[in-house]
Amino acid sequence: MLRLLHTADLHLGARHTDLGERAAVLRERQFAAFRTSVELAIAEKVDIFLIAGDLFDSNTQPRRSVERVAAELGRLTRASIRTVIIPGTHDVYDGASIYRSYDLAGMARAASDWVVVLTPYLPEIVFAPLDAIVYGRVFDTKRSPRSPLAGLDVKADTRATWKIGMVHGALAIPGRTDADAVVFTQEEIAKTGLDYLALGHWHSAIEGRAGNVSYAYSGAPEPVAVDQDGAGQVLIVTLDDSAGRHVVSIEPKRVGQTRSEKLDMDVSSVPSQPELIDVLGRHADSNLVFDVRLTGLYPDELDLDMDEVERALAPSFLRFRIRDVSIPASPEGTSPPPDTVLGAFVRTVGDRIAELEKDDGQDAPSDELADLREVLRLGRHLLEGRQVTL
Repeated sequence: MLRLLHTADLHLGARHTDLGERAAVLRERQFAAFRTSVELAIAEKVDIFLIAGDLFDSNTQPRRSVERVAAELGRLTRASIRTVIIPGTHDVYDGASIYRSYDLAGMARAASDWVVVLTPYLPEIVFAPLDAIVYGRVFDTKRSPRSPLAGLDVKADTRATWKIGMVHGALAIPGRTDADAVVFTQEEIAKTGLDYLALGHWHSAIEGRAGNVSYAYSGAPEPVAVDQDGAGQVLIVTLDDSAGRHVVSIEPKRVGQTRSEKLDMDVSSVPSQPELIDVLGRHADSNLVFDVRLTGLYPDELDLDMDEVERALAPSFLRFRIRDVSIPASPEGTSPPPDTVLGAFVRTVGDRIAELEKDDGQDAPSDELADLREVLRLGRHLLEGRQVTL
């Protein structure tokens, strides 16, 4: 049996220029997720720690940041866990690569086969004590000249029982990933003969199978952008032999702090701005990216200032955003000409409302009256060409 921890897309050292003073907070969260991943690998007693690209956000990093990473890799080595890294598209293995500038194994005080960076010149590493081989398909340019899996077929490789691949790129989706820097196909995965293919580049976790090959994107262990869904975890991968058949199991493990939550709130249920702030404030969490949309029909008597609501609630969240996509109050002004579609609609619905209002207080069907008023309001907006969202 062989156990792996698979991670990717840590983007350590990202500047996050769009976040202002909170950029440093997210950078520390990203490093904390890396440290937590290391601690998880030690606790789970994995054999190999895989980093499938974009460990660093760029090839330009202060030495202190690289030293912090190397210290964590040293912890893995002291726990008898091997680390295999491939460059990605952010820390690409070009002439200015951070992996050329720094000897991570040396900085981690580890032998060269305990912290390994696979490159175009070192495309694979055999770990004889583990009966495993790791293949990395890497280019020295950001845009690959061909598929990284082109021609890879390891079925006849007898140097080890367990065969693991690593690629940083996009699984081909026609019309969506055609222009990506590195692209490969399901068919190419199936032909490799690998037991497991560890992927990086997509920040959301995804698992799949092509032929007899199990593959997965681990996703980013901490969101690279605060509103990213599907990030925040690493994968514990177990390769086992069951009656001569290789079996791969994948278990997601959460390591990130940041959570994202979206909430649609019917604006007709909001009595006032202070009460809206009070209700939303009950979700307060410094780890939460909270995205609120006000929907439905906006009451005539309600007065909300979205900027004031955001300013009041922003300190209670990692990030807070509120958007008003409700249908505004009834348009005012003169009635449309009766010989138009809009005029005929307004007259027909208005006449029925007038009838019900005349009977109000007797046997008037109040539900129908309320419904018709909203139909009139919504219909006018639509027929006058306003963009509305239900």
